[in-house]
Amino acid sequence: MRIKKRRVSCRCFQVPLVVLGLIFLTVVTFSLFDTGPPKPLAWHVDPIHRKRVHNFVQDLLKSECRPTFARKGVEARLQFSFPVTDPFLWRDTMLTPEMFKYPPPFGFRDMRGNLKDVLSLLPAPSEQQKKQCRRCVVIGNGGILRGLELGPLLDQFDVVIRLNSGPVRNYSKDVGNRTSIRMSYPEGSPMVWEDVDPDLEFVAVVYKAVDFKWISAMINRQSVSLWDWLFFWQKVPEEIPVDLSKFRLLNLEIIKQMALDLLDLPTPQPRLWGWDQNVPTLGMSALNMATYLCDEVSLAGFGYNLSQKEAPLHYYDSLPMTAMLKQNMHNVDREKTFLQSLVKEGTVSDLTGALYCTFCPS
Repeated sequence: MRIKKRRVSCRCFQVPLVVLGLIFLTVVTFSLFDTGPPKPLAWHVDPIHRKRVHNFVQDLLKSECRPTFARKGVEARLQFSFPVTDPFLWRDTMLTPEMFKYPPPFGFRDMRGNLKDVLSLLPAPSEQQKKQCRRCVVIGNGGILRGLELGPLLDQFDVVIRLNSGPVRNYSKDVGNRTSIRMSYPEGSPMVWEDVDPDLEFVAVVYKAVDFKWISAMINRQSVSLWDWLFFWQKVPEEIPVDLSKFRLLNLEIIKQMALDLLDLPTPQPRLWGWDQNVPTLGMSALNMATYLCDEVSLAGFGYNLSQKEAPLHYYDSLPMTAMLKQNMHNVDREKTFLQSLVKEGTVSDLTGALYCTFCPS
């Protein structure tokens, strides 16, 4: 009987090792065959449409800025929700019970210790002189940006927000050079850092428990442990080269408010793995964040037209629009309807006209 027990114990120990070995081999295989980003799809832009886009953006930048305009428009839709006190969490942020009601990315339930550890590394909020009225542009990664040559105009906004690893180098003609804020989660962050703005802020977004380990490692200029590294679904950067004073941790109430109060998505339910299409895309969360940071908010590179199957999904790669059909985490139809309503009522501006074109001929 003792021999049998030893065999069972040995097998129980071997199974996790085999699983970890398979995961390691899979990651190594993908790394070996990674030949870099593919070339963008060829895409033609009507020069007349490009001119209309430029005229629209130029007129917007020349117009008088309206203080707190975007936030007021969003809050008019919030009947049973209070505004978020601060879109970021700081070292001295007072933690409330509401922050721990749901698990990430809607809250920090069962992660109070992890949250406090990261907050202890972050700076206290600094007193900054804010321009009287600021305009934000949230630049999505949509293929609609390709060929519009909006870069120089996008650079004229007061705050330029970029998402995930959306590249700048080699694409500045279409997407500009400036980056005021880059907002991302570990797997989406740039492997090669191209942002050069000295005042750039990096906004880290927590989607799962292990993200705290990565954020801590980036702040402390350390490497993520091999064990933690196995829990990311793709390779994560080994460095975020911004000063400690420029690190920001997103208040997950921003995501919760967008998901539950604005998009009216289902409340989070316990699951073994993943979510039920109730997680907003990062662009939607960035939009909500922007309404707290700026007075007027514009969008560029938003809107998926799934009827144009061969159109580029992103401005920087060869994925066609049909690739979006394979995702099952985000409710892009509901998001598009919501964004269209914001643009139609004038709460935000759609610079590229993919959501609702206010400057296109009828």
